[in-house]
Amino acid sequence: MTTRHARVRVPASTSNQGAGFDCVGLAVDRWLTASATVRQAGGGGGEGEGRGEGSGQSVVVNRAGRLAVVTLPSEQDLLYRGFQAACHAAGVSWSGDLTIDANSEIPVGYGLGSSAAAVVAGALLANATLGLALPRERLVTIGAGIDGHPDNVAPALYGGCLLVVRMPGGGLHVAGLVVAPQLEFLIALPPFPSDTKAARAALPATVPFKDAALAVSRAAALVQGLATGDGALLALALEDVLHVPYRRGGVPGYDDVVRAARAAGAYGATLSGAGSGVLAIAPRAAADQVGRALLDAWRAVGITAELLRFSRPAAGASVLHAPHPAPLETT
Repeated sequence: MTTRHARVRVPASTSNQGAGFDCVGLAVDRWLTASATVRQAGGGGGEGEGRGEGSGQSVVVNRAGRLAVVTLPSEQDLLYRGFQAACHAAGVSWSGDLTIDANSEIPVGYGLGSSAAAVVAGALLANATLGLALPRERLVTIGAGIDGHPDNVAPALYGGCLLVVRMPGGGLHVAGLVVAPQLEFLIALPPFPSDTKAARAALPATVPFKDAALAVSRAAALVQGLATGDGALLALALEDVLHVPYRRGGVPGYDDVVRAARAAGAYGATLSGAGSGVLAIAPRAAADQVGRALLDAWRAVGITAELLRFSRPAAGASVLHAPHPAPLETT
């Protein structure tokens, strides 16, 4: 019996940043830590010929209150799906038992990339335990194929603030964005999650040409505003016209919270991902009052929110422990 064990750490992420819809994401200092143990009896065999329910694998996910990865049937579990997709991409077949154990600080359903972090963790665990040698650019494509949000997957892997552009052939080009050191990022989390699928379904199939043109200019304003800390550009960039107008109604108190953040000195505020978290970007000197304003605005409508505050993007995913496995059979 051969046993291989690995442990990884993956950050949360906030995507869109207003006008950067589906293309700009920033790693956030909240973490999912996961470990995998693979036990093989030796020899080849069909993929997934082990114990467990549904997929043939034994997948165990620890729970830690509301800040936890949701446990699903093993064939649907995002950790397992990331693990399986990485094996498939590498052409690796293995037999045995798989146990995945995870604890997360990332709230599920608040626009902080919890699903992307889980998929990335699963793929990294497969890479580490089975010696797949998949580069991170390949893991971004694998993760985005499952999660559907490359602007969450890429910062989860690489860290920092990133622009992710879909290539004509279906690949992804990832580029780092500069973030001015004087900026502060604040995310207010109400006590209710958002349904990402419902938020996506709320978007129209088409938008007027003038709205599309305005969206392009504001996306450019976002990139330059982040790099320079230009408050006027960031104020424009955080006034999105592509997705927020169709989604904000699903977050009670959203308009009041955004107005309060601006009045307190933020350049602007917008949905974190699809919500329900609200992201504000502010000059560091105004961050304390902006944070209070975010919480006070929700409190005024009977909602007690939690505040996260970050002065810079987080680092990317890391492998905390990995074995040195022997070569495995490939299909």
